[in-house]
Amino acid sequence: MQFIITAVGPDNCGLADPIVHCVTELGANIAEIQMFDHDEQSLFSMLTRVEMDPANGEPLNRALAEIGERTGLSLRTWSPQIVGRRPRLAICATYRPETPRAVLQAVRDQQIAADASVMISNRDACRSLADEFQVPWFNVGDSTGKADEDRLIEICDQYQIDFIILARYMRILSPATVWKYAGGRIINLHHGLLPSFPGMRPYHDAFAVRMLTYGATCHFIVPELDAGNQIINQSTFSVSPGTKREAIILQGQEVNEPRCLVEGVRRVVDGEVQLHFNRVIPTA
Repeated sequence: MQFIITAVGPDNCGLADPIVHCVTELGANIAEIQMFDHDEQSLFSMLTRVEMDPANGEPLNRALAEIGERTGLSLRTWSPQIVGRRPRLAICATYRPETPRAVLQAVRDQQIAADASVMISNRDACRSLADEFQVPWFNVGDSTGKADEDRLIEICDQYQIDFIILARYMRILSPATVWKYAGGRIINLHHGLLPSFPGMRPYHDAFAVRMLTYGATCHFIVPELDAGNQIINQSTFSVSPGTKREAIILQGQEVNEPRCLVEGVRRVVDGEVQLHFNRVIPTA
């Protein structure tokens, strides 16, 4: 069975050794290790992907808890091979309701075989969606919309979230937050075609160069890297010459973006793709 271990905490010497020693003592085969030192923050981050007997899952958790207490690392263990229950989703949104609504509706309609366990936002604009779909709601933003990411992670841990869905969540997650749920657990909807149109205004940028095809991109969020090989799904639509920019944006937001995100989340939940060494690969 596959397990993903993430470790984030104050940088120091010898932090990787006890984790590696722990998993090898339990008979695990190490398939992937990533490490990064954020020198300006004195922060250490590590991801370890292993294959091991599922019976050793609890001993692994106990050993890692001891390592965390001793080193000050924030450690998490997760398996993408979810058995005996449906995957749990945390849906993060800010202003626009179309994409979070589409995911919630796809869950209700069983198009996405998962549970919408919680909604998290830095604003209150989408709170009515949580009420409508009877999903617990948390606002982790201050009066300016700045999000408390420690609280966001605390909520995801509390609800034992498998996948964080950024459904037009208009905040950039910090590297430390991304590392805590690394390994293909954070899914983002970008409202433009990557890599051609990154940034906050992809519709405007595409319109400025007279594009007739527009699109959206569903991709994994990975630490320290922009979306490239992490693309899960892309959805496009074409417009006639002379179509007004406002009409293009409306079609993208109301039709194309929701369709793109729902299909991307479905692919991940159904296990059709996974993230390996920061590259999306098919599982079949």
